[in-house]
Amino acid sequence: MPSYRERLWPAAWMYVVIALIVPATLLVFAPISIEAGIATSIVLVAGSVAVLLVTAPTIEVVEGELRAGRARIPLALVGAAVVARREEARHERGPGLDARAHLLLRGWVDPVARIPVLDADDPTPYWLLSTRRPEELAAAIAAARPVAEAP
Repeated sequence: MPSYRERLWPAAWMYVVIALIVPATLLVFAPISIEAGIATSIVLVAGSVAVLLVTAPTIEVVEGELRAGRARIPLALVGAAVVARREEARHERGPGLDARAHLLLRGWVDPVARIPVLDADDPTPYWLLSTRRPEELAAAIAAARPVAEAP
């Protein structure tokens, strides 16, 4: 049972953007055949919605691992997550971004969680994940991380 699970579903405005396919397609097909334009619009809208829904990644903290999309890392190899919202999140995704970081970003999700990678052999300095509930993700990582043994 995961201690944290979130699916990064598309925001409502993405469906409005997809709906703009209809007038564009009708405009292109109107001189040829309005029926072909309607059929093409339906296929394109349905396909676009399906792609958005099928490709929505999941972030999980489960079985001693952090899973973000298809990527996985043991919680023993990560540090405490840092939450960023608004301007801090924009900085993390832009000017403050390390090119070696592992990214799972979605433009329709503003907050991000920066999770440092503690493995000295891993060239990836941190994971940067879009999440609508960054504080919950950080708490789940902190609660599930193994406690370091004293020397």
